[in-house]
Amino acid sequence: MITLDVDLFTDISGPYVDESACAAWLLCDRHDPESTAYTVVEDNGAAKAVTYGELHNESIRLANGFRDLGVQSGTRVATLLHKGPELVTTMLAVWRLGAVYVPLFTAFAGKAVEFRIHTAQVGLVITDTAQRGKLPDLTGSPIKVVVVDGAGEPEDVDYQTLLASASTKDLEAFVQGPDGPLVHMFTSGTTGSPKGVIHPLRQAAGWHSYLKYGLGVASDDVYWCAADPGWAYGLYAGIVAPLANGTGAILQAGAFGPTAAWKIIENLGVTNLTAAPTVYRALRTHFPVLPSRTRLKRLSSAGEPLTPEVNVWAGEQLGLEVHDHFGQTEVGMVFGNVHHPAIARKVVPGSMGYPLPGWAATVLGEDEAMELAPGVMGRVAIDVAKSPAMTFRSYQDPSQTASRFTRDGRFYLLGDLGHRDADGAFHFASRDDDVIIMAGYRIGPFEIESMLSEHPAVAESAAIAAPDADRGEVLEAYVVLSDGWEPSDALRQDLQGFVKSHYAAHAYPRSIHFIQELPKTPSGKIQRYVLRQQRRSEVEKAGQL
Repeated sequence: MITLDVDLFTDISGPYVDESACAAWLLCDRHDPESTAYTVVEDNGAAKAVTYGELHNESIRLANGFRDLGVQSGTRVATLLHKGPELVTTMLAVWRLGAVYVPLFTAFAGKAVEFRIHTAQVGLVITDTAQRGKLPDLTGSPIKVVVVDGAGEPEDVDYQTLLASASTKDLEAFVQGPDGPLVHMFTSGTTGSPKGVIHPLRQAAGWHSYLKYGLGVASDDVYWCAADPGWAYGLYAGIVAPLANGTGAILQAGAFGPTAAWKIIENLGVTNLTAAPTVYRALRTHFPVLPSRTRLKRLSSAGEPLTPEVNVWAGEQLGLEVHDHFGQTEVGMVFGNVHHPAIARKVVPGSMGYPLPGWAATVLGEDEAMELAPGVMGRVAIDVAKSPAMTFRSYQDPSQTASRFTRDGRFYLLGDLGHRDADGAFHFASRDDDVIIMAGYRIGPFEIESMLSEHPAVAESAAIAAPDADRGEVLEAYVVLSDGWEPSDALRQDLQGFVKSHYAAHAYPRSIHFIQELPKTPSGKIQRYVLRQQRRSEVEKAGQL
């Protein structure tokens, strides 16, 4: 069993587990009203700092407006909204009333939005004119809509009008307590239908601890989490945790682009950056040679495994190493190559790091009670009783929960295969249904994808288990080529030989398919199951099964 000193976690978690825990106090009201809560960067690059005092006053006024619309404790309030000041104000206003926040990702199409609104039983939606058309037909529905930047439908409420008519009188902030619901969100749906997850207030303690220890955010940092707040990582690491920590954060109101992102890093003097590997790859592609080294001191990554080429670029161009971290919508951040000097260890390339403070983790075999030795691949699991940061107990639909825990309830199964090395670092192999079993070998697709990424022709890849009449499964890969490369049989053979010679003779792709882009979730995770289904259909049609 591998764990880190839980005292580091409990030092932070105290106010969150107190029966008088109040989200508005933890995230805003306890801080100096003159200090910066966050800085919004507009599309034109203009930056505006918002103080805790301004956030306090605006969120009280908006909370009074929401209350006039019928919002009360337990009401689900969703945002389908650009990343502007209205987003943060709405979140805090919701929590002042004891209502529950439902983040909606702006890249969602209408059906995804409708599913989440109805499944969460949302009572109020805050949106903007660019997103309003994605909402389902709400004629005759009790769901109210507030539009922040102009006219919506005739029955909609204008945000500015709501604020202007709302009382500025202070109202007593709702006391959630440690287990009161804070956020109602959904899993990404990588391996099935999205599942509703309701986070209690005390889950914010794990994210606060992660900000301090995992990301190493210090009082003098200029911190930016480039992940979208429509997802757990962007919501908590980008907004909730820095608000709680009182250290401020950057919020990019416009769309992400490598040029705009680099201007933010340069102009605002970012010292601590965390983002998905996709962001680093976009920067690498756009800036093979960076125009400057800026003030960056710490780089982190989460959301999908970090492939090697990112750190090659970061080392050459910035003299820094990107630290990979691992978490999950249900539980928060569990593993990390941490930055905080009190617990930092040498980064093990290709690993997702060590259990963060507050977590105890292990690797289980098929026998639920058997913890596997270092180096043996199995099911990565959390020891619930030894993990005070653990908050997940059930999905919104309890019938979906049983598969996440061992029968005795001792371990929570992350749904991922991996192993830990002799020093205790954990290594991700695959989602447990992405594993490739070929000739008796269990092969994690990430290992193959990491190797392919080191070939200059490969921009991205996905390794899958394809059906085979003789061997049951064979390893195949889908490859997106880098600029300047063209598909050919010679290149296909070269890539196969590259994996065979640099990784393992048995674990090379028996077929390589060149495609324009990989199927991904809106948050950027590769949907290997889509490729598996597509390939099975092709093989069956060809009569090869």
